[in-house]
Amino acid sequence: MSESTGGNRLADLLAEHSELEKQLADPSIHADQALARRVGRRYAELSPIAATAAELDTARDDLATAQEFADDDPDFATEAKEIAARIPPLEVRLGELLLPRDPDDARDVIVEIKAGEGGDESALFAGDLLRMYSRYAEKRGWQIEVIGSEETDLGGVKDISFSVKTKGVPEGGYGVWSRLKYEGGVHRVQRVPATESQGRIHTSAAGVLVLPEAEEVDVHIDMNDVRVDVFRSSGPGGQSVNTTDSAVRLTHVPTGLVVSCQNEKSQLQNKESAMRILRSRLLALKQEEADAKAGDARKAQVRTVDRSERIRTYNFPQNRLTDHRIGFTAHNLDNVLQGELDPVLDALTDAERNARMEGEEGLSRKG
Repeated sequence: MSESTGGNRLADLLAEHSELEKQLADPSIHADQALARRVGRRYAELSPIAATAAELDTARDDLATAQEFADDDPDFATEAKEIAARIPPLEVRLGELLLPRDPDDARDVIVEIKAGEGGDESALFAGDLLRMYSRYAEKRGWQIEVIGSEETDLGGVKDISFSVKTKGVPEGGYGVWSRLKYEGGVHRVQRVPATESQGRIHTSAAGVLVLPEAEEVDVHIDMNDVRVDVFRSSGPGGQSVNTTDSAVRLTHVPTGLVVSCQNEKSQLQNKESAMRILRSRLLALKQEEADAKAGDARKAQVRTVDRSERIRTYNFPQNRLTDHRIGFTAHNLDNVLQGELDPVLDALTDAERNARMEGEEGLSRKG
């Protein structure tokens, strides 16, 4: 980014930040909660840029003043050196903040976990991943809401969908997506199953799909394009858990996307939950198509739950976690499964930032 281009971009962003501040000060905006939320998130995204730019301007002004009086007063000469030392780090920080960022970073997410190869062991591992994300969300002060789930007799999870939300506007515009977007892909586990009498290590896999949660204004769904089927909910082993047709399956005919929800007792509630997932899947599809047209196509995070497409391996005998995208390895798997995900997510964030600085495609957009 050239200095003139960066200057123009900074001026535009500062003007936008000022305009957003005026909008938020207008009480009428809160009559539309969805609009207020979007404006608040964007304002939070731009606030670190505005604060750093203001700090840099102040430092430059102070430096000019100190240099002006340095010839007459040695104290000003010392102060000038101290101020001058603060300016380069501020310039670097501002440059990093001006890099194009993921437009979905402030969003909440919908996570889907599906058991893959390995039968009951895979479903048990999917349950482990669910607990890992739940504990991580709790540490971050996020809220989790289960949208739909299908459990097994042994307490595992065949398929679960849940939303993860921040409380209020995320600081700096870095919401749930900015952290959990890296989790999409196939997760492989190597361990001795509880049902294994010979002590042999088994390998199984579970797939994780992370979607930025779409709002109604993001995606318009023509209900004439959606086929709605209702059926009876079923529990572990396939037994019916409801005497009414409360479960809902939505099929978006133009894209072939299918979403089912059966957790709620009300057919209407299940339909609303299914619509949330369908809306987010359509938003992700729209973004993939836009990226492809721009020559920056990104592969889907999960196409098939196959252990050959792994992004991460959880090796229990060696207490080791390995993220294969960046070669990250840690020997504290027990802590990771308790929700200590920040070290690997920080490493992925750093790799993403470096890729952006080098003009490469971001990690979160790679398969």
